[in-house]
Parts: sequence; C-alpha cells; structure tokens
Amino acid sequence: MIARRTCLALLALPFAATARADDALNTALRDAVGEKPVTDGGILLRVPALAENGGQVPLGIVVESPMTAQDHVTAIHVFASRNPTPGVATFRLTPMLARAEVQTRIRLAEDQRLIVLAETSTGRVMRTSAELRVGAGGCLS
Repeated sequence: MIARRTCLALLALPFAATARADDALNTALRDAVGEKPVTDGGILLRVPALAENGGQVPLGIVVESPMTAQDHVTAIHVFASRNPTPGVATFRLTPMLARAEVQTRIRLAEDQRLIVLAETSTGRVMRTSAELRVGAGGCLS
C-alpha cells in the first residue's frame, strides 16, 4: 500500500513543474525587457494552430512601426512557455529596414503559449501571444 504522503507528493509533481516553468518564463521575460511597461497589440503573429512536427514550426512576426530613425523597432523577442529553455529567439532590427518583419522556424516541446515582445527606440514594449498545439515534440528535455 502506498503511503498517504507519497500519494500527495505524486499529486503535487505537475504543479511543481508548472511553477518552475512559469518562474523560468518570467525570468526570461524580465531579462529581455527589464521592468518596462508592456502593452498588448501592435504585433501580427503568424503561426499554425496545430504544428504536426514540433521540430519545425513556421513563425512569422510583423510589428506595426514607421521604421524611421526616430521611431523604429529595435528588437523582437520570442518565448515559448513550456520549452526547456523559454527564450526561443531575439532579432535585432535597425531603421534601415523597410518593415519590422521576421520569419523563421522554431522548435517547440509540447502544446504551449508563444509570447512575442517588440521593443522600440522610443522605449515602448508591445506584446502578443498565441496558443499552439504540437503533434510531436521537437525538443529534448
């Protein structure tokens, strides 16, 4: 017979893992933009609702910006809430680009939320997110 404490400890395991993942994600977000205020919107995120292969998930990001010397996107940060390492990518941009747009493929471990932050030269930080389902995980633990 399994002891009561053992049963309770086994029930708590998923919650402990989720708490660690949330802590890692919050730390990664804070490391990227510090304590700057974040506003929702201004970013178009193109991802499939269902990624059959987590090893090659297409990702497209377009940020609304005039891309002038005075007001342009300086960085785009991509985070995955349940990947072993939440920070997926950071793209640095200059006003020499006509549009604040990037396209790539990323790896995702499992069903999770993608979070994208865009920093501007004026100090503004924009955010968007999307929930994705992953058929087969693309990360090793």
